Amino acid sequence: MTNPQYINLDKIGSSSLGFITVAENFKNVPFEIKRVYWTYYTPQDVTRGGHAHKELQQIIFAVSGTIEFNTTDLQGNKEIFILDSPSKGLYLPKLIWRDIKFSHNAVLLCLASELYSEDDYFRDFNDFLKMRNDEN
Repeated sequence: MTNPQYINLDKIGSSSLGFITVAENFKNVPFEIKRVYWTYYTPQDVTRGGHAHKELQQIIFAVSGTIEFNTTDLQGNKEIFILDSPSKGLYLPKLIWRDIKFSHNAVLLCLASELYSEDDYFRDFNDFLKMRNDEN
């Protein structure tokens, strides 16, 4: 998988009892999960993200609220993804720039393929775009 795309995980249960959604390495998650984190209490008027990863893959969920991802790949293709269901995730492969906007009280849950490493980040968009020339 080389492009950002929605991943829908099965939800088990009923509206009268509640639901559970399960993520499993290499079954419905295309990588080994090495790190899990969540963000919350992000103000609506703040845009987060503003980076890309050199190697890290992620699946991101809005377990509460709505989260909008604006992505750009190295070819300049831009897409908008809206996460608004706890069972709908967004797969982000490596080398995808993202800017993220949160609704009030949104909670983002991330399944990550790697442990945290600052060296894995592109934090400057122009540095990220230079990778396009390096790949050719």
